[in-house]
Amino acid sequence: MGDVYNKILNKSNFVPPEGWLQIKTIDMHTGGEPLRVIVEGFPELKGDSVLENRRNCKEYHDHLRTALLFEPRGHADMYGCLIVPPNDDDADFGIIFLHNEGYSTMCGHAIIAISKLAIEMNWTIVQEGDNILKIDAPCGRITSYTCVRNGYVVGVRFHGVPSFVVGLNRSVAVKGLGQITYDLAYGGAFYAYVDMAKNNFDFDLSVSSYRTLIAKGMDIKHAVMAVEKEIVHPFEEDLSFLYGTIFIDNGNQESGSDSRNVCVFANGEVDRSPTGSGVSGRMAIHWARKEIDFGETMTIESITGSVFRGSLVTEEDYGPFKAIIPQVAGTAYVTGMHTFYIDPNDPIKNGFILR
Repeated sequence: MGDVYNKILNKSNFVPPEGWLQIKTIDMHTGGEPLRVIVEGFPELKGDSVLENRRNCKEYHDHLRTALLFEPRGHADMYGCLIVPPNDDDADFGIIFLHNEGYSTMCGHAIIAISKLAIEMNWTIVQEGDNILKIDAPCGRITSYTCVRNGYVVGVRFHGVPSFVVGLNRSVAVKGLGQITYDLAYGGAFYAYVDMAKNNFDFDLSVSSYRTLIAKGMDIKHAVMAVEKEIVHPFEEDLSFLYGTIFIDNGNQESGSDSRNVCVFANGEVDRSPTGSGVSGRMAIHWARKEIDFGETMTIESITGSVFRGSLVTEEDYGPFKAIIPQVAGTAYVTGMHTFYIDPNDPIKNGFILR
């Protein structure tokens, strides 16, 4: 065999030159939706809360968000998270969510994934049955329950932040669609919920409509943003923005799902999962319409056919709103580990996106 071939077999580890930044990640997916968990090499953030850490990241380290999520290391629909200190000693850790547009307030698929990873990595003491984690997200404290049986994770569920309805059956004119009907609700993030049965669209929620869903979802988002005056969180200004559009349709009778969600969020990302914060907001909508009660579960599938199960935990007053605490259940999987190198001489080291 040739000398070069032998060297290839015996020397497969790349040693970066001095001065290159190295960032390690563990990659996962929840219902097909990716999550890049940054575990080593990211600069230490400054702040006394998750929101302050998020502001610091946005101001001083946003180029690393794009470097890790955009091409050539990621893609337009990549999603990531950073683990940060909790807001106080009663929580286990904090989390910051990253995507192609910036930083989201809540992400259910990431909560499910990071909860499973905490068990798989023994970041917490693992026991049979429910393993409870208190996680400080930008929207507030999330409690997750990771179920372990015979040493294996069999599922994760979490109790979200107070979720509430801002308005039902609102309407807005959207270029190319005419007057459409939507609900406005919050489940850790604000969404415009668009029921396919109430609107005369010429597309469906199948994979074949993927690009149409992106275009129309963004058109609806911008139209709602232009007219809505009530996208205001009762306690935190940083949470007061419309995150995306969620299309709703009937579920798959063969799979037994009750409904389908397709969420178009941030800068035209399509959630491959049913969207944890979106399901949380839906629980508030269905509660307001008396379409779900305590002790009942709704099974909601995504564009990939993956499933979350939503239900109600409690009802409470939240500022001016009657809110519910939702429960969302699903599972996640590890897909790999990466050590990303950032060459300071690379002209596109901070990433780019082509659609």
